[in-house]
Amino acid sequence: MDFLFPLLILALLVPMFLGIRRQKKEAAKVTVLQDSLSVGDRILTTAGLHGTVVALGDDTIDLEIAPGVVTTWSRLVVRERIVDSPLEGDGAIDHESISTEAPATDTVRGDRENGGDTTPRLNKD
Repeated sequence: MDFLFPLLILALLVPMFLGIRRQKKEAAKVTVLQDSLSVGDRILTTAGLHGTVVALGDDTIDLEIAPGVVTTWSRLVVRERIVDSPLEGDGAIDHESISTEAPATDTVRGDRENGGDTTPRLNKD
């Protein structure tokens, strides 16, 4: 029974230590990213805003969020760099293959008191 208390303390401290260690590694990665930004990079902020870097200051960053709309942000809000994957082919979309009609649905009706199903289902025609 004398070894139960130290074992309990160890069981609580080890996961906490591992969590703190992981957080420090993630914070270091974000710091390196924020220091390595350059003009033209596409980024995502902690608020979920997508933008393109147009100017860099010591503590601030100017982002173009729409054509001709430039806003100033703190460098600390940059969460990640967005890397666009290249499109396959010429990037053209075949508009004839896109269907504008909504899929037909079929609702199975039933009595809710008796366990009937009222979930809409897609027709498999």
